[in-house]
Order: sequence, then structure tokens, then C-alpha cells
Amino acid sequence: MPTQRLSMRRIKEVLRLKHFQGLPERAIARSVGVSNGVVHSYLSRARSAGLSWPLPEGMTDEDLELLLFPAPRPASQSPQRPVPDWSYIDKELRRRNVTRRLLWEEYRAVNPDGFGYTWFCTTYEAWKGRVRPSMRQIHLGGEKVFVDFAGDTIDIVDPLTGEVQPMKLFVAAMGASNYTYAEACPSESLADWIRAHVNLFTFLSGTPTFVVCDNLKAAVSNPDRYDPGLNRTYAEMASHYGTAILAARPRRPKDKAKVEVAVQIAQRWILARLRNQRFFSRAELNAAIKTLVDELNARQMRGFGSSRAELFAELDKPKLTPLPDQPYAFARWKRCRLAPDYHVEVDGHWYSAPYRLIGELVDARIDDRTVEIFHKGQRIASHARAPNRRGHTTIADHMPSAHRRYGKWTPAAVIAAGERIGPSTAAFFQAVIDARPHPEQGFRTCLGILALVKRVSPDWAANACATATCSLTPHEAFSALMEGRTVLDLAEDLQLRRVRVMGAHRIELSGFTDAMRDRLRAYGLFSEIISWKLRMFVPTDGTGAAVLAKVVDRYPVARIGEREAT
Repeated sequence: MPTQRLSMRRIKEVLRLKHFQGLPERAIARSVGVSNGVVHSYLSRARSAGLSWPLPEGMTDEDLELLLFPAPRPASQSPQRPVPDWSYIDKELRRRNVTRRLLWEEYRAVNPDGFGYTWFCTTYEAWKGRVRPSMRQIHLGGEKVFVDFAGDTIDIVDPLTGEVQPMKLFVAAMGASNYTYAEACPSESLADWIRAHVNLFTFLSGTPTFVVCDNLKAAVSNPDRYDPGLNRTYAEMASHYGTAILAARPRRPKDKAKVEVAVQIAQRWILARLRNQRFFSRAELNAAIKTLVDELNARQMRGFGSSRAELFAELDKPKLTPLPDQPYAFARWKRCRLAPDYHVEVDGHWYSAPYRLIGELVDARIDDRTVEIFHKGQRIASHARAPNRRGHTTIADHMPSAHRRYGKWTPAAVIAAGERIGPSTAAFFQAVIDARPHPEQGFRTCLGILALVKRVSPDWAANACATATCSLTPHEAFSALMEGRTVLDLAEDLQLRRVRVMGAHRIELSGFTDAMRDRLRAYGLFSEIISWKLRMFVPTDGTGAAVLAKVVDRYPVARIGEREAT
């Protein structure tokens, strides 16, 4: 490592002692506190620059430094050794998998007599430091907390199965004090993201003015440099705590440099220390993390003379907004269209809304206990959340006085449509409508059969209704599902419907239990883990009908329904 250059004040003292006092170099070295070689080097530079003592009048320290340490001569820019275009180099390095070594090799391929790799890297770093300076940010007490997930994970082990599950590390840091918080989360999903924030605010015993976050999907629904769109649940949580969300600019880690440093410290202070330990539950892991976080916050910081906890108590805590009386209860939002039977589907259950809004887009707010439905920001319905699937929750006030359906579909019209297929179909429709508490609740089953008539023969539909069964041949069922307007409810609460996954249509089987998995795989279904959830699908190739035949043979069709319009 090169010796640090002496200050101009001490160099002047060397010149004074030599040329005014007449001291030998050894005496000067003892007086100034440096080695003989250093004194000799500075005196040699002074002789080369024509300097003695006293210095010329009006000479500043900058002038003296330029005389003693002249700027190096610029690299030769002859055609034989051209200097690289650093703007082009900088732009190319932002592309995926492009390295400095690759760009240097390309430069040398064009210029065989060009500069070496070490010069290339050193000069590029110097250029980058000149054109891309960093601005030092000033953080006021209690103003901002910076949040992010660490890139590294830590595992917990299921004590019964031995299955290993990686856990994400949520990290937060206060702007003024660097007060740090960390906890392990199963994933970066919206529910875990919100839960981590609730625990963070409890840990701080208050809320800052702003929360600065990254552009992960749980926080930002529409990343944009100038007008980012926040996730609705995240914005609702911020409103509950009286804080505001500031999303960092995409691909600009310096916007949240505080938490970037905190993540690095957390990975070294927490994850590295726990790397050889085994944990069997998230609670056990978070207890160990809390102990290390407390030690980190109590540790004295170099250059500050105090710990993070002391600075937090002095700077941040007095400025925090008090917590609300109740912590935020997690709720997710779902946008859906009110079906012709004036119900919306939430997790397999149907909830009613005023019939006058049939066909309108509404927003459902779902928490652990209630389902609230909003239209243009106004709450139009509230239901206790039902524990069962495949059911209806209907409020009488939401129904039309004559139990009429929107448009042409009334009980009489549905039965009349069945008459056009055959008497047995009309009788079946009548039985379905009579079996429901309200006639409109039977429309979905009837419309499903009417939709099937477009794909199968009317004789088949009449025969199916006459025998009061909902049987389909495997090829008919496969074709109906692939067209996307039919849903098949099977025995034991299973359901088949077409879904879109990663840009392709698939037939998904939902409602299965852990005990069914091996049997379904043996039938030919395949599974994928998507967003931490196991999902099973029927192949859509030539084997799909045969696989579907095995499924419906074991779990017969209980109901044929029409999909909700979207």
C-alpha cells in the first residue's frame, strides 16, 4: 500500500528546516516525525521544481502541490494506443453477463497494442468516480425507516418430515440512528410483507413519517420512476398507521442505501453466526435473531461514540407517531364482476351484493372474519366470512322484489329455454330452481347445461337431465374445459376449470387433500409449486382425455357450471 502523502503544512516545515535552519535530513526527519527517505524524497521534488525557502509570495497550498506533484502525463492517444470510450464501456457493463474482462478483450482485439487490463480497470474506476458522484443524504430523527429483504436465506427443518424450508430475512433500519430490526419470514408474499411491517412498528413503539421500500411485488404493483403504483393492501396498512410509502426508483439501490448497508450487516452479524445451528420452527429462529439484533443495536458504533439503541432513543423515538389502538388486521383485495345471480366468488364461496349492480366491477376486501364489497369506493355489502366452500351467503335486501335476474333470465325464461331442448330438461331445471332457497341461486347450474348444448348434442343434454345425472364422456368434458366456459364440480369437493399459468391455458384440479396427491399423480396429473402453493393440472396434450377419464371415474361429476364472466 503506498505511503500517505504529507500535508502541505508539514512539507513547508521540511523546506523551512532545510533551507532556513540548515538542519541535516536526519534531524529534519526526527523533528517532523517521518523517515529519512520521506524527507529526502520531498527535498528532491522541491529541487526539481526549483523551490527553496521562503516560498514565493502568494503561493497557495494548491499551487505548491501542483509543483511538487504534477499531474501525470495523459495516456498516449496515438492511433496505436487509443483510449477506450468510457461512456460506451459504462453502458455495456449494465447489460446482463457483460464483464470488464470481456470488454477489455474486445478492446485489445481491435487495438493489439492497447493498454493492459490493470490500467483499463483503474482508469475506468477513476472516470466513474468523476462522472457519477454520490450525494450524501441527511436523515432527520423519526423521518424515515428503510425496509428490504436480504438476498441470503436461512433454513428451518420440519421435525417430523425433515423437510427443509428456506426463510427470507426482513431487515429495516432507521435513517437517523441506524437502529436495526430483522425477522425471518416464510416468503416475500403480501401477507408476510405486511406482517413484518406490523411487527416492525411494534418493535419501534411508533411509526416514522415515511417508509422507504424496494419495488417488490408485495409493495409496488406498477413500478415506475415517477409515479409508482402501490399495492392496495400496503397503502391501506400505511394509512392505518399514519405513515406514507416512498418506493425507491427501479434499479437505484442508492435511494435506500441505509437498508442496503443494514442488509449486509444483518447477513454478517445474524445469518453468518447462525449458519451452524438448526432450527425447527420460525418462532425458535426469530427468538435467536432477536437476541442478535439486540446485541447489534447495543454495540458501540465506530465514529459515533454511541450505540444504535442510544441514538434511536435520542433522535428517532421522540419523533415517532404513536401506534393506533389496534394493530392492522391483514386484508387482501380482489376485483371481480357481480355475476347475474348478484353474487361474487371469494375462495370458493359466493357472497351477495345489491342486484342493481349486476355486471358492474366491484372490489372485495377479505380478512379473516369478514368479506366487504365496495363499488366506486363505497361499501355496498358486508358479510361474515363463511368457513365452507361451494356455498352461498345471501342477504335478502340484495335480492330483487320479484327474484328476477338481470336481463331476460327469469325462472320462467330458464325453464322455457329447457323446454326447447326437451321436456326432461325443463323438468330438471324446475327441480334445480325449486331446490334452492332463492330461484336465482339455481340459474348457474341451468346456464351451465345450456352452455354445454353448444358443445354436445341436445339429445345428450336431454338424456342427462332425464336421468338426473351430470355425466360427460371424457372427450366431451375435456373439450368443454379447454374452451374455458365450463366448470366441473366433482365429488369430495374437487373442481376442474381452465386457468392461465405463465401465458398458457391449463386444466387445474383444485380442492384436493394431501392424501389424494399420490393417487392423482398415478392417474397422470402433474404438479407444480407456484407462489409456495402446490397446484395440480391435467395434461392438455393428447393424453388429457384419458387422464380426465380416470379422475371422473374415481370422483364423479356432481355439477356442471358456467364460469363467471370476466
